[in-house]
Amino acid sequence: MEIMIGRLGILIHINAGFGDAGFKGCWTLELTCIQPVIIKPDIEICQIYYHTLESAPEKEYDGRYQNSTGVIASKMYEDFKHD
Repeated sequence: MEIMIGRLGILIHINAGFGDAGFKGCWTLELTCIQPVIIKPDIEICQIYYHTLESAPEKEYDGRYQNSTGVIASKMYEDFKHD
């Protein structure tokens, strides 16, 4: 039995929904609940779609999350650091 939860109040990755060529590390899936929802084991809640590159990228990802392991909190604050 396939269970669909697409319109029950869970938003899946509404920001930066694409991976970058050359990224190495763990991906963090962003989930936002806008109303109470029960998620049980083995319920599919998203999909990942891979694209094949037709040529080498002009520039590979070298950002702040490269080589991440485990769950990583946002590092957006780094954009606002003052020296």
